[in-house]
Amino acid sequence: MTAYDYDLFVIGVGSGGVRAARMSAAYGARVATAEEKFMGGTCVNVGCVPKKLFVYASHFSEEYEQAQGFGWDAATPDFDWQTLLENKNAEIKRLNGIYKGLLDNAGVTHYDGRARIVDAHHIEISGEIVSTERILIATGGWPVVPDFPGNENVITSNEAFFLEDLPKRALVVGGGYIAVEFAGIFHGLGVQTTLSYRRELFLRGFDIDIRQTVSDELTKKGIHLAYETNVERIEKREDGTLLVHFTTGHTCETDLVLYATGRIPAVHDIGLENVNVEQRDNGAIIIDEEFRTSEPNIFALGDVTDRLQLTPVAIEEAMCFASSQFLGERRVMDYDNVATAVFCQPNVGTVGLTEEQAREVCSAIDIYRSSFRPMKHTLSGSEERFMMKIIVDRETDKVLGVHMVGSEAGEIIQGIAIAMKMGVTKTQFDATVGIHPTTAEEFVTMREAVSV
Repeated sequence: MTAYDYDLFVIGVGSGGVRAARMSAAYGARVATAEEKFMGGTCVNVGCVPKKLFVYASHFSEEYEQAQGFGWDAATPDFDWQTLLENKNAEIKRLNGIYKGLLDNAGVTHYDGRARIVDAHHIEISGEIVSTERILIATGGWPVVPDFPGNENVITSNEAFFLEDLPKRALVVGGGYIAVEFAGIFHGLGVQTTLSYRRELFLRGFDIDIRQTVSDELTKKGIHLAYETNVERIEKREDGTLLVHFTTGHTCETDLVLYATGRIPAVHDIGLENVNVEQRDNGAIIIDEEFRTSEPNIFALGDVTDRLQLTPVAIEEAMCFASSQFLGERRVMDYDNVATAVFCQPNVGTVGLTEEQAREVCSAIDIYRSSFRPMKHTLSGSEERFMMKIIVDRETDKVLGVHMVGSEAGEIIQGIAIAMKMGVTKTQFDATVGIHPTTAEEFVTMREAVSV
């Protein structure tokens, strides 16, 4: 019989923490969890889930407009923000209950409140101290706003999900997933939207053709893109409007400023100063391939380690951790060919290497690319274009990367990601019979390389 109260104590019940806790319990461990904010973490409460619901909502304005080309009468849609907000909140509450049920059904003891590490084997929650053989830190990340005059007047994505009223004008600052997605959400809901980014082109780290295509399409939709701009200060006027001053000297008057310039690991006030856990400069917890920190019995996974900040990655990491620690089956996380999507409009789906990365590791590559107006828009009247791209190692014929901008890109790339994990070749793509008429068939009909 162990001398500890628990075999595992998990700090944070986001997607990774919940999966690690309940799977470890299923393998026979005595497990406890603690959370002071949201049951289900960022993804369920202020991330993937509400964002996708908002993306769905924002699509309908275009659907109304495009329906006329298919014979539907013209209509002026009447959008009610409060209805969307209330329905979203109800769905999140339902999911919170499901996550709590998952822990209860697994026999996990849950504590509501902030957990702080006292030492390598003790945790304090609301004045109570418990002992544990292992500690798993799964506290995720948190949005950060840089320091500048007037930054108290901005919001982050956290607050965007609970706005009392939808603004008439919005400025989104940033160039990553969240910034690009919220620019599309606001615009689709009828908000006059500007997206400001300090570099020359957003979605840094994505394939160049994705970045350029999304930029072109957002511009067509009427979103104002302000590249190479930095906010210098923001002043709030008596009527509540905001005047944003940029370092370039120009200004922007708006009703709301959403900052989406980055997230940092959520490690504040969890007691890391009491243990020997090494961290990077941004606070990220340093781990080995078994998720072990420099303190042998303390582990970490998910966004708090600042590797791939994706919910499915945290879940798979949790599966590897639980199997290795409590099932006796060592599993190492494979970070190669992790697919991802950006729910901008049109969507982005991507898996594998970008063209730039492929050129760095291969002596010769072939690029297959297609840009086209999808079948739907031959009648809708929209000038929106899709882009699809395959990157191939010329020597081995192995597909190194697949990238797409277009409707349901994430759904399409998910299937291709399986093939990528299996080492698919371009010849196998070519031998696959397409489904007609679909957008996805383009991936198996591209025969001529456009560049080498």
